[in-house]
Amino acid sequence: MRIGLLGTGPWAQMAHAPALSDHPDLDFAGVWGRRPEAAKELAERHGTRSYDDVDALLADVDAVAVALPPDVQAGLAARAARAGCHLLLDKPLALTVEEGRAVVEAVREAGVASVVFFTTRFQTRTEAWITEQAERGGWFTARAQWLGSVFTSDSPFATPWRREKGALWDVGPHALSVLLPVLGDVRRVAAAASGPGDTAHLVLEHAGGASSTLTLSLTAPPAAGGAEVELRGEAGVTLLPEGTEGAVAALTRAADALRSAARGEEPHACDAGFALRVTEILAAAERELR
Repeated sequence: MRIGLLGTGPWAQMAHAPALSDHPDLDFAGVWGRRPEAAKELAERHGTRSYDDVDALLADVDAVAVALPPDVQAGLAARAARAGCHLLLDKPLALTVEEGRAVVEAVREAGVASVVFFTTRFQTRTEAWITEQAERGGWFTARAQWLGSVFTSDSPFATPWRREKGALWDVGPHALSVLLPVLGDVRRVAAAASGPGDTAHLVLEHAGGASSTLTLSLTAPPAAGGAEVELRGEAGVTLLPEGTEGAVAALTRAADALRSAARGEEPHACDAGFALRVTEILAAAERELR
């Protein structure tokens, strides 16, 4: 599969480009970015070519990986799908339900495959735990905390869209990607309240009858950071294990999932449709917070 990369920022440099260039079954065909000089530099570093015209790249590849802000990703993802490219996207799919639906419609109309990279779902230990708990069932309630300190450090991820949309849209997708396959779809955002900084507290009612609480922040004290998911139910109490694989290894597994879906195998559980549902839940929570 010939695959191109859209984006040249820190995430493209740290994760996407290494994963694509080192993958034994992918032909890393080129890079396009909003800054041509950055695209040229990144492409040269990984032995591929840079493109000044995004449509020229789309015409030359079978698939694209997107490492761009979500408001930019959505439009380009739909454009790539219409050009016949399979999609390896990042979370969140989009920042509005309308933009997310446009991506899903383009994927469906073009008949291309899609995989959205929710990191926890592509790490071996955590994905195995999620699958096990979903099969076990009988869960009564869950508690998820996803706390970071992006804006109090020299983090390369203190980007404008994160400053504007906050933890709800940045780490909220990670928490939902764990809870939804285990507890079922969200029937209602029962409550939402703001905490310190960009902190958001949510209470969710799930279709399976369970409830969950989420605490999300990118402005937590560094010593308080970390991610945790606890389930309580008929089987007792269990905690999400720590993922031991880095982003490059997880992205490699996501690329493998895209290759399988593109060959006509079952769509991956984390496809654009799933990511749209996450966007819908986040949008409902955002309305409650307002």
